[in-house]
Amino acid sequence: MAERADRQVTHRSHVSYIDKSREYYEASGYDQPYRWAAFDEVPFTRLTKPLAECNVAVITTTYLHHHDSAHGAPATDKVVYHHPVADRPERMFTSDLSWDKQATHTDDPESFLPLGALTALVEDSKIGQLNHRFFGVPTEYSQRRTGLDAATIGEWCAEDQVDIALLVPL
Repeated sequence: MAERADRQVTHRSHVSYIDKSREYYEASGYDQPYRWAAFDEVPFTRLTKPLAECNVAVITTTYLHHHDSAHGAPATDKVVYHHPVADRPERMFTSDLSWDKQATHTDDPESFLPLGALTALVEDSKIGQLNHRFFGVPTEYSQRRTGLDAATIGEWCAEDQVDIALLVPL
């Protein structure tokens, strides 16, 4: 520990996402700095039954691949959706999302839409069942839109009697 204290720190070892976001908003001419969502209360509840009896639904932030274009342009008509688990997509539209595209890829949908892994957990009696449909909420940067989409997915989960909603963002 003493060795670290003796070294002179000349720069940060990380990038502050919050600082960078505020600087971006200021440089872009916005009247107000970005306001982070904050919630005093959250709607999480304890399970009332064993996991082996629960209906588990998956929520992804990716979109069905048919919205992809030849140029990888953003899909402008993205809306919250549901899709049958029985019709597992081989690919998802991810070209317009931000991640380190040089270091990794999204060629394996199971890594962010783990329907196969959850099916195996059902077969091993670790979870009761995988919901018959999964839900998609497009990546949005609007707190208002995110809240509306969350309410829609909440309604669908209630319709399907989902006990656990597993959010797997990309």
